[in-house]
Amino acid sequence: MNTIEKALMHALFFHLHHNIDKAIDFQALEALNTKVSKIFPDAVVVGPGDDAAVFKFPETDGTFVAKMESHCSPCVPRPYDAAATGAGGAMRDVLAMGARPIFLLNFIGTRPLQDKVIVGPCGFDGKCTCGNCIEMTSKERVDLMVKGLNDMCKAMDVFIIGGGFSTSFSDIVPAVVVSVIGKLITPKPLTKPAKSAGDKFILIGETGNDGNDTLYRAGLVEEMRPAVALFEEERQIMESALAAFRTGKVKSCSDLGAAGIGAAVCESARYGGLGAMVDLSKVQVKVDDITPEEIMICETQGRMAVQVEEKDVDEILTAIRSKGAKAEVIGEMNDDDKQVFEYQGKTIAVIPNRPSEGDLEELALGA
Repeated sequence: MNTIEKALMHALFFHLHHNIDKAIDFQALEALNTKVSKIFPDAVVVGPGDDAAVFKFPETDGTFVAKMESHCSPCVPRPYDAAATGAGGAMRDVLAMGARPIFLLNFIGTRPLQDKVIVGPCGFDGKCTCGNCIEMTSKERVDLMVKGLNDMCKAMDVFIIGGGFSTSFSDIVPAVVVSVIGKLITPKPLTKPAKSAGDKFILIGETGNDGNDTLYRAGLVEEMRPAVALFEEERQIMESALAAFRTGKVKSCSDLGAAGIGAAVCESARYGGLGAMVDLSKVQVKVDDITPEEIMICETQGRMAVQVEEKDVDEILTAIRSKGAKAEVIGEMNDDDKQVFEYQGKTIAVIPNRPSEGDLEELALGA
């Protein structure tokens, strides 16, 4: 394994963001849902495990989608952007299932309002040594987080309908949790697993070198750059994705969250029992000096990916671009059992669906 392969494979097979079932007993949840379904049959359409939950209210029309997400740690260096990207990420997860986000609830937990906090790169240390941090009150930090949530909802035309607040937290890291609810516009949910070999993977939006924490943890970059909140781009991407959905030709959709393109491709292919070939040089980028590894794994906001049959590519690209977003075919699903990422003809990473026992042991030692 090279370093970028180790970074992505560790994220995919060990990091709890991608392996919630290692911390939460999903079988117990499934047993509970099975019990309750005897009272409300067919209420749960998609339960825990996909980008978001899909459900129906008994005796009502329509199908709804909900997602809960936290962005706690990023609020230490950048509370405004972190709260906004947390909200935007949850909205994209709802969108990825084929729904338009409509409502948001949030919870904020922080230290007592008069306490002093360090906001910036040294925030986790509790004392600034870089000269670039700002000392403020907990209340001032809360104001920034609330503004981030509000600005993202304003950009996306999403209601804020309630939430919770606590000042009983003593840790350096505040709690910022959002829940987003939307209504399905597609005939059925666009679940994450890839559906067919030969389907094309279309990336909507541009990729930058922010949101690079996976690379930072792997020692591949010297500076951690948290994801920057995007507002006009998020709205444009949402409208473009919805336009693609309305064609009825999208077979699968992914939000590009943690570990970016790499995780979106690998999880979709693996869950669908397929492989993939991705040409990273086809990705539209925001900056000139970006590396292939950054293109592959950074968590730039305001991006989505859809999978469609080859014969439908032109129609989908036309629908997406009609709303102003950039979109390109960057890869294809195949019958292999691995995902291959190339850049200008050079192989950057090969990620197997089933790593060897030796690779898993090596990855575990680096956890």
